[in-house]
Parts: sequence; structure tokens; C-alpha cells
Amino acid sequence: MTVTSRWISIPADGGNFEGYLALPKAGTGPAVIIIQEIFGVNAHIRSVADQYAADGYVALAPDIFWRTQPRVELGYAGADYETALDIYKKTDPALAAADIGAAAKVLRALPEVTGKVAAIGFCFGGRLAYLSAAQGSIDLGVAYYGGGIQAQLEEAAKITVPMQFHYAGLDAHIPVSVADDVRQRFPGRSDVEVFTYPDADHGFNCTDRASYNQHAAALAHGRTLTFLGTHL
Repeated sequence: MTVTSRWISIPADGGNFEGYLALPKAGTGPAVIIIQEIFGVNAHIRSVADQYAADGYVALAPDIFWRTQPRVELGYAGADYETALDIYKKTDPALAAADIGAAAKVLRALPEVTGKVAAIGFCFGGRLAYLSAAQGSIDLGVAYYGGGIQAQLEEAAKITVPMQFHYAGLDAHIPVSVADDVRQRFPGRSDVEVFTYPDADHGFNCTDRASYNQHAAALAHGRTLTFLGTHL
């Protein structure tokens, strides 16, 4: 399936920033915001946007680190990892979540977008998908190993849109017990799903990381597509 892509400008509080936009072969469809890890809108995140565009969605990966280092692209080890941590520490999660809202606003105005807007985030991006859902700026959220959600569980009470969570059983950063803590925050919500992957580690969806787990990634992707198809 042919996917076309381009970078677009996104107006936000404090200036404009950019996002990588991938369009499906049909040219139109519902939208998904692909929210980066702490490594920028790098080749992997662009490939995830392309993947969802191939699935028929208009996919936008906004540059969340634009206030500190615009269009940064980092790898997953060594000096790049240290740089990523440094930029992350300088990033205000509330401002970043507001930027997701700005990206959603831009998507809703695009002629290519014919339906609702979801957000799918990874690691720090998973936390931002969760916070964006709490802010009401998106129609559906998916959080892959969302770092920091466990410290902001009170935000769950604000979430009225469908939400899906993916946690790795071997994750040293996020105890798998967090999955149960999250479940307990959404009693009686059939539109909230929480999945765990016992044999997977943090970052299992990323093909460029040593922790990539093909089975968990494929299972999670299928569940995400089913969730999008059901609620979006």
C-alpha cells in the first residue's frame, strides 16, 4: 500500500512546531497521533506513522521536544540515550500534552481527516496520550508502556473516552503491578482495556531496540487496530 508523507506546521502556545504527517493510499480517513518516545520523531516513530497510514489512518507524529531541540532524532544507546534523558528532563509534560491538543486541532481541520482523532503513545508518549485523554483533546487514547502514568493515576477520573493500555511484564522502569492499579481506576468501563505481556520488556514495540519483541508487538498492534476499529 502506498503511503505519502510530509512535514506540516502546527500552531501552539509559544510558537509553531512541526509534525510528520503520513497519509493512507485512499488519501483520507480517521486520524491517529503517534506520540514519540524520548528519542524524537526518529526513523522508528516515522515508520510507526507510516504503518498506521498503511492501515488506513491519517497519522501525525508531532515533534514534542520542539521547545528544547526541534526535530531531534536520537538512537537508543550511548550518548544519544543520555541526550534523550536530558531533553526529557527539560520538557514540561503539561505543555507537551497541550501540544498534543494543538496537533489534534490541526488534524480536525485537515480535509484528509474524515473521522475522529486518536492518540497512540509510546513510553513518555504513552503518558502524554493518557494526559491528553484526561484533557479531552482526543477521542481515544492508547498508551504503550506509558512511563509516569502510575504517578498521575488521579487523572483517570477525568477520562471519558475509550482508553487502552499495554504493559510489559519484564519492564524494569514500570512495575507490571501498575496494570492492576490502572484497571482499578476504571471500574465498570467496558471501553477501557489493559493488557500485559509477561515475556516482553520496555520498548517491545520498537524494532530498533534490543528489547524488541515481535510476538508482543504484533499482538499489541492487532489489539490496537481492533480497538481503533471498534471505537474510532
